[in-house]
Amino acid sequence: MLARTWIVMPTYNEAPNLDSIVRAVGAELEPFVGHDYRVLVVDDNSPDGTGAIADGLAAELEWVQVLHRPGKQGLGQAYREGFAHALAGGAHLLVQMDADFSHDPRYLGDLLKAAPGADIVLGSRYIPGGGVRDWGFLRRAVSRGGGVYARAILGVPVRDLTGGFKCIRREVLETIDLGSIRAEGYGFQIEVTYRALRAGFRVVEVPIIFADRRAGTSKMSAQIAIEAMWLVPRLRGWSPDGSRAQLDSRV
Repeated sequence: MLARTWIVMPTYNEAPNLDSIVRAVGAELEPFVGHDYRVLVVDDNSPDGTGAIADGLAAELEWVQVLHRPGKQGLGQAYREGFAHALAGGAHLLVQMDADFSHDPRYLGDLLKAAPGADIVLGSRYIPGGGVRDWGFLRRAVSRGGGVYARAILGVPVRDLTGGFKCIRREVLETIDLGSIRAEGYGFQIEVTYRALRAGFRVVEVPIIFADRRAGTSKMSAQIAIEAMWLVPRLRGWSPDGSRAQLDSRV
């Protein structure tokens, strides 16, 4: 069935969280969009049975769909496939979010209320009213430092370039050549937002409190963080017309 608002939620070993977060998302969405929404779980063949839980939810709840992938192939690819599925299902607004409650469903209303005035609404940890909870000093420093580094290199005003809680208009994904993005993790989040800005779309940040996951193990790794650092200078060569501009010789 077609729907205008889609939540795209990649999963890998999220069995302790999935049932609760899917139901919480539905409870938050209905006051804003009625029944005109879908939650798409994109599972990477989780060995802990997450995929089976997702199938059970889809059998019970008509607004849940599941996209099974053959194995762990990366967050960026999960989003690319999930976005393509949602666009084919009639999506006009696509919300990407984590399945571990670090992205609290209670902020969905804030993202949707801001959507009429923006092309991307970004749930931001680093504007007034936003923040993080249950993080140690090192993780805070890495996250802050990565954002400062990316903003300085790319020359954009967005405060939370690595944020992964976004509401994106269909037109953005149709314009930025989503299929050519190969980055994962932080790099994927930065690249989608930067390409949107380069293409002339408006990005608005709304504050969120980002909490550490409720259960399970983080999927972030040093390799993903290093990939993002390597990627950022090269992003400046992307052009919205599909060409590759010459990179600044100082990079």
